[in-house]
Amino acid sequence: MSDKELVREVLDSGRTKSFSTVVKRYSGMLYSKAIGVVHSKELAAEVVQQTFIKAYANLDSWQGEQLGPWLSMIAMHTTLNLLDKERRRRTLSIDDHPRAVESTTEDYSPEHEQRLQQMENAIGRLPETDQTLIRLHYYEHKKTDEIAKKMKLSQSNVLVKLHRIRERLRKEMNHE
Repeated sequence: MSDKELVREVLDSGRTKSFSTVVKRYSGMLYSKAIGVVHSKELAAEVVQQTFIKAYANLDSWQGEQLGPWLSMIAMHTTLNLLDKERRRRTLSIDDHPRAVESTTEDYSPEHEQRLQQMENAIGRLPETDQTLIRLHYYEHKKTDEIAKKMKLSQSNVLVKLHRIRERLRKEMNHE
């Protein structure tokens, strides 16, 4: 059954079973798009759920042949709104935490900033696969078994590679 026929059934007869077909058809696509942006299974699932709720509520405004692009647009707006809420939730009020600003300025040093920049430059000179390993492990906080699956390596191979990359970076940083 086409998307247009499913929507017509939902709108004309109120058959929610037809909308569940839409959910089954598009939830995987929406979830993969959402997880690529939010990097959290829980947030991605929330985005998908909110997307279908909004789509159902506004189904009568949809015009087209396929629901995919329309649902993707709703999901993207939902994702951006959710990320904005998360960012605002994590932001600390200066009035609530006056020591937060003080400790940040005390911990800052030009030497530390320069060392971080050297590290970023050293990582940038690594081969692409090594950069990917570093990004997944340290920036995205993935576990070695997850990295192994994603990169089609054994977990022990990932551990060895991470160790060798750290050693290489350490030597390069000490050399500079």
